[in-house]
Amino acid sequence: MTGLQLREHRAPVSVALGLAVMLVAINLRPAVASVGPVLHRIEVGEGLSNGGASALTTLPVLCFGLVAPAAPLLARRLGVHAAVAVASSLLLAGQLIRLVTGVGFLFLGTALAGSAIAIGNVLMPVMVRRDFTEHAGTAMSIFSACLIGFAALAAGVTVPVADALGGGWRPGLGIWALPAAVTTLVWLPVLIRRGSPTVTASPPAVPAEPRPRDLRRLLRNPLAWQVTLFFAVQSGGFYATLSWLPSIFRSHGYSEAHAGVLLSVTLIVGIFTGLTVPSLAYRLRDQRILVIASCLLSALGWIGILVAPTSASYLWAVLLGLGQNASFPLVLMLIVLRGGSVRSTQALSAMAQSVGYGLAALAPLAVGAIHGLTHAWTADEILLLVLVLPQLLLGLGAGRPRQLSPPDPAAPPSDPAPVATQAR
Repeated sequence: MTGLQLREHRAPVSVALGLAVMLVAINLRPAVASVGPVLHRIEVGEGLSNGGASALTTLPVLCFGLVAPAAPLLARRLGVHAAVAVASSLLLAGQLIRLVTGVGFLFLGTALAGSAIAIGNVLMPVMVRRDFTEHAGTAMSIFSACLIGFAALAAGVTVPVADALGGGWRPGLGIWALPAAVTTLVWLPVLIRRGSPTVTASPPAVPAEPRPRDLRRLLRNPLAWQVTLFFAVQSGGFYATLSWLPSIFRSHGYSEAHAGVLLSVTLIVGIFTGLTVPSLAYRLRDQRILVIASCLLSALGWIGILVAPTSASYLWAVLLGLGQNASFPLVLMLIVLRGGSVRSTQALSAMAQSVGYGLAALAPLAVGAIHGLTHAWTADEILLLVLVLPQLLLGLGAGRPRQLSPPDPAAPPSDPAPVATQAR
């Protein structure tokens, strides 16, 4: 088959795979983003204490860290695409189980959903690096925009849907099982076949699965730790915001629905950063300017919420959203750019998300604990503002133009990703 024929053969497959990846992306945040706006209803309806609510908001992020190391193992056994199909099915099951009456089912379903999202979190950058090598920046932009856009939708419409369907929290959360069901139906044939047409059309030139020695090597690599800790701090700030920002605004007199809308605004503006930041980062040799800009915007947003929460709440929400939602696609793109090869990218993705999310889970837990002790939000707002400083310092290290390993031999010579010496 000639190169032209191969491209013609792969084009429909790439489009179909791209649409399937978008379906996965839209399901990776609503299960978490929908909880914050109705958290007060869950506390009242299920009799949860402040500690129980903190545990509920922390559980998905903790699962992201604990389950992330299993994602490469699952991908090695089933294939990347079949592993994504398993994650989609598990996510649907988790979202349905948490609707069953009883606090135990609420936590069990949340844990299953968080575990499913963890697998998708790790494997999506790998799929972008492997299946969309020539358009990695564009693919990551679309992926990030879908992910952030549906997180915004979940934050904004969960309360109105819950009100329209009876006023409880279960209808508000249950509606997000529908896109998970559609995604499961689309990906289920991949699991049944235990393969993917893109693998036969264009097999990777090097093994995609990381070996234990790859992970051990990363644990001794300063660049890998800079990316991982940058991931941890920005994720901690984001998930603490996702879990508690509606409660912070409610304490300043906003209604439950209005507070949910303000959270939605912080996410909606992320569609812009999700579409632009990955492509821009892909074209830049040095990504430190993007790190500085994102941290500055986040800091301004928290300063505004701390000093004048009711004077310009939408402005603070926009600034905070632009900053936080620039950091997330940026760190995903840094995983792709700093990894170099497909194998190193998957190893770095697993390390960054297992260790990173494990540490990030402390942030929403700490915010809830501090509020339980002080019965106010000022100390929490200061904490989230202070976290921007280590995020900046770590991001400046991760943004330097280096790579963990050389790009794969199959990577196109025109690939604009920066190629630099390996990190020492």
